[in-house]
Amino acid sequence: MKTMFVLLLFLGLPLSIHSQHFENWGDQGDGTYVNPVLPGDYSDLDAIRVGDDYYAISSTMQFSPGMVVLHSVDLVNWRIIGHVVPDLTAISNELNWDRMNCYGRGIWAGSIRYYNDRFWVYFGTPDDGYFMSSASHPAGPWEPLHRVWQTEGWNDCCSFRDDDGQLYLIGTHFAHDPHTNRQYNIHLFKMTPDGKRLIMESDTILYQSKGSEANKLYKINGVYYHYFSEVRPEGRVIMMRRSTHLYGTWETRQLNTVHPATDKEPNQGGLLEVAPGKWYFLTHHGTGSWEGRVASLLPVNWTDGWPVIGEPGSDGLGRMVWSGQKPIDKKNNFRIETNDEFNSEQLNRQWEWNYQARSDKWSLSDRRGYLRLYAFQPIRPDDPGNIILRAGNTLTQRIMRTRSNTASIKLDLSGMANGQQAGLTHFSTTSYSTLGVEQKNGINYLVYTHNNEKITLLELNTTTIWLRSTWDVKGLNTYHYSLNGKQFVPLEKFSQLTWGSYRGDRIGIYNYNSLNEEGYADIDYFRYEYLK
Repeated sequence: MKTMFVLLLFLGLPLSIHSQHFENWGDQGDGTYVNPVLPGDYSDLDAIRVGDDYYAISSTMQFSPGMVVLHSVDLVNWRIIGHVVPDLTAISNELNWDRMNCYGRGIWAGSIRYYNDRFWVYFGTPDDGYFMSSASHPAGPWEPLHRVWQTEGWNDCCSFRDDDGQLYLIGTHFAHDPHTNRQYNIHLFKMTPDGKRLIMESDTILYQSKGSEANKLYKINGVYYHYFSEVRPEGRVIMMRRSTHLYGTWETRQLNTVHPATDKEPNQGGLLEVAPGKWYFLTHHGTGSWEGRVASLLPVNWTDGWPVIGEPGSDGLGRMVWSGQKPIDKKNNFRIETNDEFNSEQLNRQWEWNYQARSDKWSLSDRRGYLRLYAFQPIRPDDPGNIILRAGNTLTQRIMRTRSNTASIKLDLSGMANGQQAGLTHFSTTSYSTLGVEQKNGINYLVYTHNNEKITLLELNTTTIWLRSTWDVKGLNTYHYSLNGKQFVPLEKFSQLTWGSYRGDRIGIYNYNSLNEEGYADIDYFRYEYLK
């Protein structure tokens, strides 16, 4: 057995948000919290209160199942309870394992609302139109996905039920204009009573600009409030319009000011009343670094009938708030689940496939207590680019930006075949890395890759190997391996985690065969621990 270690490589890439905002985060255990409350890629948030519970949704783009649903009882500690869309091919075949050419497209921002004794989720995709589903419980089951309107160039929609029961949908159309380059028009439609069809003749343009999205509609104390974000010279800011009539006349006001280099543009989100007169805003940050677009909780102060989001300044505009008292002091053990022993009949709820999975190529029952991934060829197997973006059935989850992160798998190699590769990966559209096993001529080798660099580390004469990834608050990742599950050997090579296509870095388990559809890998467990 011959080991070849590689020289230390430190990629000193600039980090786009100060790491001190991630040293401590979330619930501090003393009645206070620190933003972000979720230091992971929970983008395009919307949130509602139903009774004493809070529910949020977050966009998932090409990951499946789509549109993750979160639950909290205090707005600080959250857990994943399910997804709205089990099969992305209900949106488009381009999101299937045999196409895989829509990274960063798919399910964009949407809204969650509760009326008529049901939960309602609406969302758009830039290529396929507006969709909806409803459920009696936010964990599901959700009704089969329904296409409200097949169209292109629309996003960031929100449903609204008025006091008389009339349903509406508000959304943005982004279109190229020969005089203004790109024009953003915000439209309001009436919907049929079942919420499944737009009444097209009711189409009304409520607002126009060169960059307005993130639409939400509220009715508070008899006043209509249209929430949205807008691109201004200082960055993407929070805007609000109000009127006593849904079709205007509207007053318009900017609610906050931003400094993109430090606060990263909080914008998409939901207004929440936690007690009479006590309001908060759950939001993502519009830009981010390798962690993606993280979630923060901001206080809301009402002034002259306008919500000021964040700490009010002397100009009346809100500023980013990084810490405060918890809105609700309620004991709970909610946290984002990460581990999976693969002992149940279903994958744990944190998992998402990169694109819709090939259902006949994975199993939790073929070998009890293991996830079995059957290998098949990637799309364009000879393409030298990011193969993880072309390899079907890569199982992934979001990662956290915290001081210490450790993710490990135990991999059984008994079913490996020539041409097969399986292991642990980090990936985005801008970079990827893997530590795994590749079989050539009947021999298994431990192999490390980072973008177009591939290094064979050692020949294996065992059928079991443990693989591990560790990263810190700066996103510097180190892979480790073990032949006995006890002593782990770190590679003498670091890689910088990155983001791309408005998505943060993902960790995943990959398995493919560049030659044919032979071989399988059995994963005994996936364990990921992160510091609070």
